[in-house]
Amino acid sequence: MDSYCEPVGAEAESASEAAATGRTTAEGPPYAECVLCRKPTEHPESTKGITLCPVCEWQEAQRSACSG
Repeated sequence: MDSYCEPVGAEAESASEAAATGRTTAEGPPYAECVLCRKPTEHPESTKGITLCPVCEWQEAQRSACSG
């Protein structure tokens, strides 16, 4: 039986990701541009600091996790 308190599917992933990064996703355009590949991100343009697309964010996490 599913718990009514837990988000389901994509909502669960985005909720846990937002909680981990402290960032919120934009509801619609305009989206911020990734500083590495210049593709649109999930974050609004008003987000301060470095904005990365999901692919670059994952790759950056892999680099920092294995940097010994």
